Amino acid sequence: MATAAGKLPAKHVFHAVGPVYRDGRHGEPELLASCYRKRLELAEERAAATISFPAISTGVYGYPLEEAAAIALREVKAHLERPEGTVREVVFVLFGRQAYDAHAGAL
Repeated sequence: MATAAGKLPAKHVFHAVGPVYRDGRHGEPELLASCYRKRLELAEERAAATISFPAISTGVYGYPLEEAAAIALREVKAHLERPEGTVREVVFVLFGRQAYDAHAGAL
């Protein structure tokens, strides 16, 4: 789903609801990967050059940061390696040093 960004410094807000983490054996990795893929596809449909992501599902949904970061970076890398497409920059908006370290470690 996409909505207007209102007064935010962006054109659109692409909404996503990530999976609640149970134990990693109930499809959570694929569901989380799908969140990133589908938002990237939505950005392409809107001809966006840049998209920002939080660490989806790592807050109250309990997804372990290191696992979530690896999935997020894998999906973004795969998308950016495609020669076609408008998205050229992906920014991760992370809250706290632990989230930053998890994403930096997954690079």
